[in-house]
Amino acid sequence: MTTRDRLLAALVALLWGANFLAIHVGLQHFPPLFLAGLRFAIIAVPTMLLVPRPQVPLRWLIGYGLGFGTVQFVFLFVAMDVGMPTGLASLVLQSSAPFTVLLGAVLLRERLSPRQQVGIGLAVVGMAAIAVSRAQSAALLPVLLTLLGGLGWAFGNLSSRLALRAAPDANPLHLTLWMSVVPPLPLFALSLATEGPAADLAALRAAVTPAGLPGLLALFYLVVLATVVGSGIWTLLLRRNPAGVVAPYSLLVPVVGIGLSALVLGERPGAVELVAAAVIVGGVLLGTPARESLTRWNRPGWSTRSGGTSTLSGSSGPSAAATASRSPTASAA
Repeated sequence: MTTRDRLLAALVALLWGANFLAIHVGLQHFPPLFLAGLRFAIIAVPTMLLVPRPQVPLRWLIGYGLGFGTVQFVFLFVAMDVGMPTGLASLVLQSSAPFTVLLGAVLLRERLSPRQQVGIGLAVVGMAAIAVSRAQSAALLPVLLTLLGGLGWAFGNLSSRLALRAAPDANPLHLTLWMSVVPPLPLFALSLATEGPAADLAALRAAVTPAGLPGLLALFYLVVLATVVGSGIWTLLLRRNPAGVVAPYSLLVPVVGIGLSALVLGERPGAVELVAAAVIVGGVLLGTPARESLTRWNRPGWSTRSGGTSTLSGSSGPSAAATASRSPTASAA
């Protein structure tokens, strides 16, 4: 991996880590489900007009959009709206990595190596420590909602992987962009049912006033910088380098997220949460397949290009931007 590519990977981690700050700002101006719907709708319209649809099975494209784009962001945005700290959200969402590996083992009958089992165990211990710590301060619900978001992301990972398995020559970035066509309808429907048309219209009216400028800038960041720029660079890196070399840079996302949240928002995670964060990141890294296993994934039909899809994080991120169950997931949430 060249120095230039390393700097690009670090830039993507910075973009996706800062993405959680943009979500925080956006939620101050838009209802959470409506914000998620706007994000994907803005991407979906030009995608349908300008980007060729990847020839993958429709069921996996829809599954990718529902898991990654809908379920993940319903729970993540609602969690942050009801009190999930911004930096902690960037960390807990990394639960998508062990969830993906576990779902692959259960649903696809994939074998877990001893290393992966230890890594998953460490990540689960770290998540449990955060949950216990939060439960003592009556803030457990946002953590549980964020974990459900990570689970939705994991189902999206499996769907994208199966889509690319069925069509190994499909462009991963095109698949990610076309995934964005799926979430707007269910997200807007949920927003109308739970947040109400009055709240959505009020947010749109306020967005065109001077006071609404931060919300529009946050939406711009979510769509352009976190999604188009971040996912585009990440996909390029996955084409030029082995997935196992690129993917560990995704572990910088929660580091950036927690650091920026402390710097900008004044969030101060407790000692238990900091230790748990280190355990989670170590567990996710340990759960990445060893170097020798990459040759199996890079055989014809499972190249870096066909196996790595970008997240929209967050995520993200977003983002998503990982290599399904064989590497840590980045957040372009």
